[in-house]
Amino acid sequence: MDARTKMLLEAPIGSTIVRLALPNIVVMVVQASIGLIETYFVAKLGIDALAGMALVFPVLMLFVMISAGAMGGGILSAIARALGSGRSADANILVWHAIAIALGFGVITTIVLLIGGPSLYALMGGRDGSLAAAITYSTIVFSGATPLWLFNSLAAVIRGTGNIFFPAAVTLAGALVLIPLSPALIFGLGPLPHLGIAGGAVAVVSYYAVGSVIFAAYIWSGRGVLRPSWTPQRLTWAPTHEILRIGAVSSLVSLSTNVSIAVATGLAGMIGPQAVAGYGTGARLEYLLVPLIFGLGAPLAAMVGTAIGAGDRARAIRAAWTGAAIAGILTETIGLMATVFPHAWLMLFGNETTMLDVGSRYMEIVGPFYGCFGFGLALYFASQGAGRLGWPVIGAAARVAVAAGGGWLAVHFAPGVDGLFLALGVALAVFGAVNAAAIASGAWFRRAPRKATCRNYIEEGKWCHGSCARSCAALS
Repeated sequence: MDARTKMLLEAPIGSTIVRLALPNIVVMVVQASIGLIETYFVAKLGIDALAGMALVFPVLMLFVMISAGAMGGGILSAIARALGSGRSADANILVWHAIAIALGFGVITTIVLLIGGPSLYALMGGRDGSLAAAITYSTIVFSGATPLWLFNSLAAVIRGTGNIFFPAAVTLAGALVLIPLSPALIFGLGPLPHLGIAGGAVAVVSYYAVGSVIFAAYIWSGRGVLRPSWTPQRLTWAPTHEILRIGAVSSLVSLSTNVSIAVATGLAGMIGPQAVAGYGTGARLEYLLVPLIFGLGAPLAAMVGTAIGAGDRARAIRAAWTGAAIAGILTETIGLMATVFPHAWLMLFGNETTMLDVGSRYMEIVGPFYGCFGFGLALYFASQGAGRLGWPVIGAAARVAVAAGGGWLAVHFAPGVDGLFLALGVALAVFGAVNAAAIASGAWFRRAPRKATCRNYIEEGKWCHGSCARSCAALS
């Protein structure tokens, strides 16, 4: 067995998760900083350029979350479970299927945003100069959607083998190059042309394109666990399904945070613009919790998936609870600090009195629930590794329902913002509770393997996947 796979199966759980997560968390912080830094330089071009980028940025982040956290999670889970059950040949087959999926979704993303982008940005409030800037930035960024999908998919392939450090190192090195490259292309430097807002988009696409080449070179260099064939293999449904059944469902969970915040923003707007400003400023901290826990969730999913593949259910469960405890403590600490010192965060974005008052109430009421969100989100990543996402989707839907329904009742029947914010906090607690209850009740292991079918798969030389993977390994 490869040393990395053996580590995921035998090394101490808590210290291994922390050691693998630290570089990922650093990368997530750096990537979040890149967006702020690029926004700073684009702001020098004027208000229209800044507004145009603000229109495109949420859309870009949505596709980053789906390609890296959702579909990337499906790829990581499938690779980890295949390696854990000793099916290295199947893991190699998954590499080409992951590339095919990335290419397909990359092309679809480009077509959808090139055609529908202008109307979307206009619907979001883009007008005249800001709309023109948004279209310029969007056209270039989403013309390069395929490199974005390849970058995140190939990184997920490598993470699925237990190698968290190489994707982190490449991402960090690319970020250090992107930070000076972006202003150089925006304003022009030496032989580099002055491209304006388009320069920032060109820098982003270059980052993903070069990173994809580096990841591909590593995978096919033979230095890692995988040994995929040099020529594309015939695509079949079973490996594709093994990735999509996790990735597609995970996309719904990725959307839940965006939907919840969008609904809450609309409800806050019914109270008044001050409520929108205060809530929007405070909720930026909630947004930052997602990439933070993703840094922890990638190694957690790899460990759980490998243990599931090897048939070690007890280790998979211990890893899930350990990772969730770490995430819960981390996010609860952040939430309590925000509760006690709300102005330390809010003052980064302005000092308007009403905004500070409303934002402080958000922090004071919702902040103590951040630990529930981090706990539940870590269990969602663990469920990705286990290949069982039914209950996390239910938890995400329950969160949206409580936030929307409870928020609507609070806005209509309780004065002020306290009722709305309490509903948002309870929604986070519900998300964590549903995921915890599902795993505690044994939801991962309720469906029994079908041994006869598995034996047929082995005898016919077909792909063995899903709930029968462990039986396949035993029968072979």
